[in-house]
Amino acid sequence: MRRRDFTMGLLLAAATQPLLAQEPTKQHRIAIVIPAGAVAIISDTGSRYWPAFFEELRRLGDIEGHNLTIERYSGEGRPEGFPDLAREIVGRNPDVIVAVTNPLALAVRAATGTIPIVWIGVQAIGTGLVTSLAHPSGNVTGVSFYDAEFYAKRLQILKEALPSASKVAWLNMRSSFEAPYGQAFQRAFLEAGKQLEVSVVPMLLQESTPSEYQRVFGNIAQDRPDAIMVSDIGDFFPYRQLIVELIEKSRLPAIYGFREYVEAGGLMSYSADTGEAGRRMADDVLEILNGAKPGDIPIYQSTRFEFVINLNSAKALGLTFPPALLPLADEVVE
Repeated sequence: MRRRDFTMGLLLAAATQPLLAQEPTKQHRIAIVIPAGAVAIISDTGSRYWPAFFEELRRLGDIEGHNLTIERYSGEGRPEGFPDLAREIVGRNPDVIVAVTNPLALAVRAATGTIPIVWIGVQAIGTGLVTSLAHPSGNVTGVSFYDAEFYAKRLQILKEALPSASKVAWLNMRSSFEAPYGQAFQRAFLEAGKQLEVSVVPMLLQESTPSEYQRVFGNIAQDRPDAIMVSDIGDFFPYRQLIVELIEKSRLPAIYGFREYVEAGGLMSYSADTGEAGRRMADDVLEILNGAKPGDIPIYQSTRFEFVINLNSAKALGLTFPPALLPLADEVVE
């Protein structure tokens, strides 16, 4: 009897092996929402952020089309539509929502207190998204590029490059500028401006669309600044080539929020390492998919920053950088 039981056991084991081998891989589903531009930019090509994000996901075992489904959304540059878009995404009940920029993360968090949110933006505490960097609690974690003081540093670099500048336009979205957390940036600029003897003049867009960029830059001659500082808000990133071209047409020097603007022909940038940020975001997503609670994952603050100068653009503007500034650059494009 025992021998027959043993034989039957072998037969059953052999019969079930193919079934075990064919057991479906556990599927994960995440939603990614960006503030502007086409959803096609959420891919493993192009700028440093998304390739780093997807490469890290693959390295850790989550591959789109295999065990990972990604739903892509865009706010199409219109902040007034973010709340409706957030409710639509939440209604589909993904495992994780990746929200790019503060306004989108705030809209998504207002729509759900349970679905995990992995966010990237600035001033995590100042936005009201979390109460602690080490222990965010709630359903939000992610990456904070930096706080308001970093913008003051960008203004300082611009002043060093253009000692005679006394008025700098700050290109930003009105929705971010007027948000409560935007007041911290205004205070930082006001304090830095006094020390540098520079006035910072808001240059605000209602929405991130090509026609709105054309409108704002069409009015620049009415109150012409000495230079422009472009916010690193994610709403602008899909239109970086257009922004650079409009600034070049205005014949104004500018400092940008990401090195990709310099690669598009911009004068200079001082920014966090977007590749590092993308990898950290992917790590957070994978931790949550593997069972971690977002409130237990510390907010990551960028530690790598880079200053990039484009000498070709400087030459086109007839601008000569002070000798002391060039050695400070992490990269000089010639």
